[in-house]
Amino acid sequence: MLFVQALAGIFVFIALAVLCSEQRRVPDWRLLVAGLALQFLFAFIVFRVDFIQRMLAAINQAVSAVVGATEAGTLFVFGYLGGDPANVAYPYDVSNAGATVVLAFRILPLILLFTVLSAILWHYRILPLIVRGFAFVLRRSMGVGGAVGLSAAANIFIGMVESPALIRPYLKSLTRSEMFIVMSCGMATVAGTVMLLYSVILQNVIANALGHILTASVISAPAAIMLSLIMVPAQSSATIGPDTAEVASATQYHSLMDAITRGTSDGLKLMANVGAMLLVLVALVALLNSALSLLPVPGEQPLTLQLVLGYLFAPLTWLMGVPWSEAMTAGSLMGIKTALNELIAFIALADLTPGSLSSKSTIIMTYALCGFANFGSLGIMIAGLTGMCPERTQEIVTLAPKSLISGTLATCMTGAIAGLLY
Repeated sequence: MLFVQALAGIFVFIALAVLCSEQRRVPDWRLLVAGLALQFLFAFIVFRVDFIQRMLAAINQAVSAVVGATEAGTLFVFGYLGGDPANVAYPYDVSNAGATVVLAFRILPLILLFTVLSAILWHYRILPLIVRGFAFVLRRSMGVGGAVGLSAAANIFIGMVESPALIRPYLKSLTRSEMFIVMSCGMATVAGTVMLLYSVILQNVIANALGHILTASVISAPAAIMLSLIMVPAQSSATIGPDTAEVASATQYHSLMDAITRGTSDGLKLMANVGAMLLVLVALVALLNSALSLLPVPGEQPLTLQLVLGYLFAPLTWLMGVPWSEAMTAGSLMGIKTALNELIAFIALADLTPGSLSSKSTIIMTYALCGFANFGSLGIMIAGLTGMCPERTQEIVTLAPKSLISGTLATCMTGAIAGLLY
């Protein structure tokens, strides 16, 4: 039953994209075949190929090494507040080790270190090589232009503003459809700088958390391209993209120390922004829930934002393959992710009462939550793209709300595919 449910959900999500389309016509069957084939292929490789599973397990071990290395730094700077009680002596008796995990001292510093590691990998041309490999696959299979293919592939590893920056000279000449693809891919994926953070949050919830999060971002890229071309169909030929030399020089570090220094500076800004946004958003949700609790509603359960959004998103999570008995819980997670951001949603997923979601539903929601499609990201994307291409400000502002829809539908499709193959 759940298999048929998720399979039907994929076509419902495509149908919703058609309803939101600027032309509302039946999509080109070749586009649907290419998009769905890529998604299923990537998912099948991860879930069914032993070599890939072993490789992802090795990556997960590398994550543990990064976490251990980060703890060495946090212990030096923050003292016992930055370390696990099992590895460091606390000045008091610890009855609940989980209570010692302070987000500011133990979790957020991971963003700083991973940003530096990303800068180092970029300096040694490892990350650009991987990005161009994905770009080649997307161009060949889905027919997008070189510039768009490069930006879409880069979104798997870097953020929604950084990836368009790689093709900044081409933004002026992108067609309307291509610009929408760039925006949708940014909404449907997450950056490598936060993947490690999410995997640490979910390490006690699912096995090989980083592998699943990376896979979700990879699967969502072709989904976002397919849905973008449905919602804003291509009307002219694709833009030719940059060559290898241009990509290499887009983010240029002069030396290893330059990469470390600039990566640290960028990571510090990102860490501070994430921490500040978390503080503000959690406080605003608490304030809104206090206001909603004053409204008279039947039953003993007070009205909260999570409850309202749970009702709105429950049907979508059911279409991903989540049983209806768990759909309200899963729907509230999607609502938190959309109204606030995916980090708070992942924290809420990790804090669920055991048994609230089955293991399969947990996997589905991990994939469905793995995207930047939220209202806060709209502001970030509009500010970033209009700053890089001010002459197309009106068009970017018009397309931005649509990209929130396409990005959400893409992650929903990703969740449904994960449910079919897990």
